[in-house]
Amino acid sequence: MSAFASTIDAWKREKGPLRILSASGQLGYGIPEPAFRAGLARKPHLIGADMGSVDPGPYYLGAGKLATARRSSKRDLGLAIVGAVRNRIPFILGTAGTGGGDPHLAETMEIIREIARENDLNFRVATIGAEMPRDVVKAAVRAKKVTAIGPIEALTEAEVDGAARIVGQMGMEAFQRAIDLEPDIIIAGRACDTAIYATLPQRLGFPVGPALQMAKIIECASLCCEGGGRDAMLGTLEGESFVLESMNPNRRATPMSVAAHSLYEQADPLSVAEPEGVLYLADAKYEAVDERRVRVSGGRWEPATQFSVKIEGATRIGARAVLVAGSTDPVFIAKAQEIAASVEAMIRELVPPNPKRPYELFFRFYGLGVVGGQPVTTVPEEVGVLVECIGETEEEARAVAATAKQYLLHAPFSGRISTAGNLGFPFTPPEMTAGDAYRFSVYHIMEVDDLAPLFPVSIETIGR
Repeated sequence: MSAFASTIDAWKREKGPLRILSASGQLGYGIPEPAFRAGLARKPHLIGADMGSVDPGPYYLGAGKLATARRSSKRDLGLAIVGAVRNRIPFILGTAGTGGGDPHLAETMEIIREIARENDLNFRVATIGAEMPRDVVKAAVRAKKVTAIGPIEALTEAEVDGAARIVGQMGMEAFQRAIDLEPDIIIAGRACDTAIYATLPQRLGFPVGPALQMAKIIECASLCCEGGGRDAMLGTLEGESFVLESMNPNRRATPMSVAAHSLYEQADPLSVAEPEGVLYLADAKYEAVDERRVRVSGGRWEPATQFSVKIEGATRIGARAVLVAGSTDPVFIAKAQEIAASVEAMIRELVPPNPKRPYELFFRFYGLGVVGGQPVTTVPEEVGVLVECIGETEEEARAVAATAKQYLLHAPFSGRISTAGNLGFPFTPPEMTAGDAYRFSVYHIMEVDDLAPLFPVSIETIGR
């Protein structure tokens, strides 16, 4: 009997609270082992983790590469999978490889097979794909069933065709179908973090609202505690309420720290949209159990009348090169924008643009309002200088960045006394290539009638 099947069978006989362990806020950046071991000792009914989201930007999705170092991902996966399999605890991983596309899922599965061989493990894995069929997305565009999220243009069929890949965020429905195949482990492509932790409670008949509310908090592990942290977090679902406890004894979950976490990654802290409905938190209550634990209640679930899927896609826009420098020259700093404009004019004359795809050039002066977007009222003592070029090729991009280096270093400007020395460079070579550049071309909500065809599930036995 699989880990999922045996856990479900045992809980139905025993009933009682459901213990769910979040192994990490983002697998691949280091799971603190002592806290994870402490979590295993509490005999959880499920271990969950995700590998991220679109937070690192469009590159990893578009390039099909892991956002975390392979060795780090393997270390964390090994800790979670060995702990789960040897203790007969179901394990769910969402958003494999951070991008959650087919290459990310494939690379993650290769790592898992290595872990199985090296640790003499045998288990069944259900995988769930998340790449969206382009014909489905284009049909939705034509039917006007696709809506932009935030300040992005309406989706076109041309953008769909031009994207390197497009993924959709699966919810609980896909994980329920995976559980039906009786796996020990589920490895999913792009997924809602909440679905990782709320699916098993839903299967066992727990109220969906509290289950999703708990899932929303523990998906970041101990981040909701005073002091934050990546340590494993235990959620104990009691029915209409749940108790939160960090597995690091130095982390304290308090009513204030947990309530504040409702603001995390949410435009509206009182509602969380999911593919199958909306979680409402206006009536949520946060009560201290003791100095380290909090009981939470009040989450209300409203099923959707129309299913929807958040879709994400990235399109290659060229190759990137960057130049990093700094300046303490008060005259240069005061005239930075003026100097940048004159240098850019010289560059465009000296390095003619590709007529098919002209390069893009950006000057960013950190200390002069770049981050906040507002001009500073006083001239700082120093600024950081970042020059970015996106060209058709790395060669073109680096040529532009190198030229920018030379002319920024020796740029003529009123008030200059020395012929050089207004810039310092922390690296050699100062200009560096940074691989392909991508932009989010798809960041939309797509209405669908049936979720199942979009997220195919397969089963594999790994090991002897």
